[in-house]
Amino acid sequence: MTNLSVQLAPKNKQGLSLTNPVMTASGTFGYGTEHSQLLDIQKLGAIVCKGTTLEPREGNPQPRLAETAYGLLNSIGLQNIGVEALIREKAPIWAGWQVPVIVNIAGEKVNDYARLADRLDGVAGVSAIEVNISCPNIRAGGAEFGASPKSAAAVTTAVRRATSQPVLVKLTPNTSNIVEVAMAVAEAGADAISLINTLKGIAIDITRRRPLLGNIIGGLSGPAIKPVALCMVYEVARAVELPIIGCGGITTASDAIEFIMAGASAIQVGTASFTNPRAPLDVLEGIEQFMSKERINNLAELIGSAV
Repeated sequence: MTNLSVQLAPKNKQGLSLTNPVMTASGTFGYGTEHSQLLDIQKLGAIVCKGTTLEPREGNPQPRLAETAYGLLNSIGLQNIGVEALIREKAPIWAGWQVPVIVNIAGEKVNDYARLADRLDGVAGVSAIEVNISCPNIRAGGAEFGASPKSAAAVTTAVRRATSQPVLVKLTPNTSNIVEVAMAVAEAGADAISLINTLKGIAIDITRRRPLLGNIIGGLSGPAIKPVALCMVYEVARAVELPIIGCGGITTASDAIEFIMAGASAIQVGTASFTNPRAPLDVLEGIEQFMSKERINNLAELIGSAV
C-alpha cells in the first residue's frame, strides 16, 4: 500500500495531517464549495480558500485578468466575503468535510493579521491558517510584507501569538533574498512555508496604448513561473527544516514530483484549475502512478531526493 500521507505541522500540538500532498492554491479554488459538484474534493490533501480579510472587499477595477503566452496575469484585489461571513457561512460546511480546509489571510497592517488569526482560532472547519505576506504594507509605503525578513517576521510573530492553529506562511518571490525571509519566518514561529506567490507583471493594450489591467500591475502565475518557484523551493529546503509547500506553475504530476524532489512535502495546484477543474486530482493520480511504477512505497522517499 502506497503511503502518500504528510504531516505539515509536526511541531504544532494540533498538527496538520494530509492524506496526500496535493493541495489547491488560494484564489484559484474559491471556498471549495464551488467545486464540490465538479469533482470529489474529499480526495484532495487539503483545500486553501481564497484570501480572507477583516472586512468584505469588492476587489480591483476591471479588467482583472490577462492571458499571457505561458500563464495568467491577475489583479483580483482580494475580493472576498470577509472573515465574519466566512465563519458564519463557510466554516460550518467545511466542518462536515473529510478534507482539511486552510484559510488564507491578508491584511494591510500587522494588527490586521493578528485580529484575523485570533478570530479564526478554534473555529470548527478551519484546520490551519496560511498567511499571505504578499500584501502591501501601508506603513512601509506599499512595500510587500514579505519583501524583507524583518516585516515578514513581524507578521508571523503576530499571527503565532494570536492562534494555536498551525501557521503556514506564503512567501512572495518579489524579494531580494527568499532564503533570508524563509529563515526569518521559521524563527518567528511558522509551522510550514508555502512558496511561491505570484510574480509582479503588467500587460499593455496596444490599441488603447494603456495598461490592460484596471489595477495596472498584476500577479503572474502559471507554467511561466515554474522554474523560478522550483529554484526557490530548492534553495529554501536547504536552509530551513520546516515542511515546505511548493506552488507555481504546477500543471502535471511531473511538475509536482519535481517540487517534491526539490524538497517540498506538499504542493499546490493553482492556475491549472481554471482550464481544468479536475487538475488537482489528475496530479494526484499521476503521482500515485509514478510511485507505483518506480516501486516507491512512501512519499517520504521522494521528498528532497534531489537536494
